[in-house]
Amino acid sequence: MSSSGRARVAGPRIALKFALKFALKFALKPNDVRNLMNSIAVCFVCLGNICRSPSAEAVMLHQVGRARLSDKIVVDSAGTGDWHIGHPPDERAQRAARKRGYDLSPLRGRQVSREDFARFDLLIAMDDANAAALTEACPAEYRDKIRLLMEFATRDDSRVVVDPYFGGDEGFERVLDQCEDACEGLLKALRTQLVT
Repeated sequence: MSSSGRARVAGPRIALKFALKFALKFALKPNDVRNLMNSIAVCFVCLGNICRSPSAEAVMLHQVGRARLSDKIVVDSAGTGDWHIGHPPDERAQRAARKRGYDLSPLRGRQVSREDFARFDLLIAMDDANAAALTEACPAEYRDKIRLLMEFATRDDSRVVVDPYFGGDEGFERVLDQCEDACEGLLKALRTQLVT
């Protein structure tokens, strides 16, 4: 994929459509609509929402906070499967994250809902299987919101974030390496979409 393709995110038409729907539902004033367009909502998605996607959520929250954009970029995570709803992230993921200063302990597994496709500007899958599952469940009008996380990486040329669940601790470290790289690229791309 070209570098220009890697940086493409949900366009202003989608953001405007979302903002106008929200404004009509809650009878917001024009200035409130502009404020809605001045934010972007991102959801990271893996299979069970206990390893890769909560790791990506924590990394992105850290980077967004460091960039002082917490009021402009909303970050969440979910799974395509329902096995771990309500469960905390895998202890190995938490342990690896803690070593780097990320706290996964408040996060709880949840499954992607139909409402998520409208609510989020981007649904970012960890691998092709989860991207396919999202595409299958997604209404056609929102399919351009689905992306792979590693499309945004600048140092690692891997296509996917490999599931560490059945491996050793080194797999969880690798996930964090990939998330840190790709989230930097994603944050850079998102900055260009924010209304100033």
